[in-house]
Amino acid sequence: MSTRVVDDLRSRAGRALFERVAGPDGPAERSRIHDTPGPRWFAPDSAIARVHGDASMFVGGLRALLLQSLHPLAMAAVAAHSGYRGDPWGRLARTSTFLAVTTFGTVEHAQQAIDVVRSVHVRVRGTAPDGRPYAADDPWLLRWVHVAEADSFLAAHQRYGERPLDAAGCDEYLAQAATIADRLGAVDPPRSRAELARAFEEFRPQLARTTESDDVARFLLSEPPLPFLARGPYAALGAASVASLPPWSRRMIPVRWPMRGESVLVRAGGRTVTQAIRWALAGS
Repeated sequence: MSTRVVDDLRSRAGRALFERVAGPDGPAERSRIHDTPGPRWFAPDSAIARVHGDASMFVGGLRALLLQSLHPLAMAAVAAHSGYRGDPWGRLARTSTFLAVTTFGTVEHAQQAIDVVRSVHVRVRGTAPDGRPYAADDPWLLRWVHVAEADSFLAAHQRYGERPLDAAGCDEYLAQAATIADRLGAVDPPRSRAELARAFEEFRPQLARTTESDDVARFLLSEPPLPFLARGPYAALGAASVASLPPWSRRMIPVRWPMRGESVLVRAGGRTVTQAIRWALAGS
């Protein structure tokens, strides 16, 4: 196969993947985020830019959703208001754009994204199946969402990232990610690996496997809205995301394949798919 054919294949694969993740407005948003002049919250070589700009986020994003679903109140809000089944790609595009804007965009654009999310959270209220009220702007629930995301993005990066962070870099990432959580209204977001470990110990008594969390897991792992040819690579991402979860949370996920642990095969599959995604996106 000629170099030209390979380059064309890479370009088309990268564009298709990027549009799927970022939505039809992805190219315009990418230009707005990266090409608008002005100060940024984070430097291009910062730990948060390194983590959020890497293909390992595909594993981390799946892992974060599975982990977040184990808090019954957070899950109740997602089930009632997010439309994750009706519009999964739209939700993915909004989330990926928010992460890109707050990590790489100008200070003005990043703050605008924060303000939009906070205005949406104010309107998300309801009652969970167990009778407890929930509110999306509850600082404690926001803390849990952030804890699950920060831990997942970092864990995936350390396993599958092109340039894993050293110990100081991991703490730098958590400290930088915490500044975004602060702006969103989360209470006391962890700023180091030690604080992150303590946060999980605080939340663990509140977490549980529920009908709603099982539904999210089945949708993400067994019923993804993908064409047949994409199911194999996606299954490798799903296996990598589940295997990288903390053991106590992995036992709450209704996984149907036998590889619950992080076996050599699962790790190799996750690495191969992540490298393929990185290769394709670099050509777009």
